[in-house]
Amino acid sequence: MPMHTIKILGKGCGSCIWTERLVREVVAQLGVEVDIEKVTKTSEMVPYGVMSTPAIVIDEQVVHAGGIPTKQQVQQWVLAAMVTS
Repeated sequence: MPMHTIKILGKGCGSCIWTERLVREVVAQLGVEVDIEKVTKTSEMVPYGVMSTPAIVIDEQVVHAGGIPTKQQVQQWVLAAMVTS
């Protein structure tokens, strides 16, 4: 099975930090192997077209932008990525 990648886009605000923690917690609870990257450089965020952070990108697809997602949303996104591989 190919390795999946989750990117958390954000400069480091409280919401971005919390979102990264949430994603890491969900991935650990689900027991899935993914590569989690924190992207803080604006130049690396621009190609995704995200206008507000935090944002979550799974396998190069933006699944969320702006505000902290719920734990259930993150679970759904991660599980959906696992199914489509």
